[in-house]
Amino acid sequence: MSRRELGGGWKGLLKAIGWSVAFGVEGLVLGIAAVLGLGALIQGKADANWFSSPGLLQAFAQGAGLTVGFGIATYHIGHRVVGRSWEELRWKGTGPTGSWFGRGMLLGLAAAALAMTLGLGVAGAHWSTGEGTFLDWSRSAALTAGALALPALSEEIIFRGLPLVLLAGVIGRGKAILVTSALFGLSHWGNPEVTPLGLANIGLAGLLLGTVFFAPGGIWAAWGAHLGWNLSLAALGAPVSGLPLAIPVLEYSPGGPAWLSGGAFGPEGGVLASVAMIGAIAVAIRWIPKGEGTA
Repeated sequence: MSRRELGGGWKGLLKAIGWSVAFGVEGLVLGIAAVLGLGALIQGKADANWFSSPGLLQAFAQGAGLTVGFGIATYHIGHRVVGRSWEELRWKGTGPTGSWFGRGMLLGLAAAALAMTLGLGVAGAHWSTGEGTFLDWSRSAALTAGALALPALSEEIIFRGLPLVLLAGVIGRGKAILVTSALFGLSHWGNPEVTPLGLANIGLAGLLLGTVFFAPGGIWAAWGAHLGWNLSLAALGAPVSGLPLAIPVLEYSPGGPAWLSGGAFGPEGGVLASVAMIGAIAVAIRWIPKGEGTA
C-alpha cells in the first residue's frame, strides 16, 4: 500500500473528485449486484420489481447490499489504492466505538423527537393511539431499527466516507462537508412528497452528520446519529423522508402549515426540523477536539 498525495489547488481537487468518482462507480456496481443477490435470496427468485414496493425487507436488502459494495470500494480505492489509513478514513476513531455510536444515536433520537414535540405547541401537531399494545409497538420498533440500520450505514459510507475525507484534505473540512451535504440532499430528490424545503433539510442533516463524522467516533458516531434520527421519526409514527413506515399504536399528525411542520413528507419537510438540526449541529461541534475545527 502506497499513499497517493493529492496536492492542492485545482489539480488536487480534480484528483480528489476523480478518486471519489472511481469509488462511487466501483461501489455502485458491486452494491447493485449484492442488492439483487440478496433480493433473490429473500424472495426465493430473481425479481428486480420487488424493490419497487418499499418495505422493511426491501430497505434491509438495499442497505446491506450497498454497505457491502461501498465497503469493498472503501477498502480497495480508499485503503489499498489511495493509501489512506483506517484512522484517516475515520473507520478507526480515537474514542470507544460503541460509546460514540451511542452518543451519536442519542443525539439523532433527541433532535428528531424535539422537532416533533415543537410541532405540538406551534403547528397543532398531535399523537393519536390505535390498535395494539406496547409489546406490539416495541417489537415493530425493534424490527424497524434493524431494517433501517444498514441503509443508514451505507449512506454514511457513501457520503461521509472516502469522498469527504479526500475533499477535506484539499479544500478543508467545512467546504467538503458543504459539498457532500448538498449531494446528500439531492440524492433524495425522488422521495415521495418531497419539497424544496425537505431537500434543504436533508442537506442540513448532511451538515450535522458531516460534523459528527469529524468527532472522535468517526463514521460510527455519524452512523449512530443517522440511525437515531430515522428511528425516532419512525418509532413515533411519522414518515421518514417521505416514506411512511407502519408502526402500531402511535400515529403522528403533523398539523400545519406544511412549511412549518413538514406535512406529508414528515417532520424533515418543515422549519421545526431545521431548528432541531441546527441545535444538534451546535452540540456536535463541541465534540470535535479543540484545535481541529471544521475549517
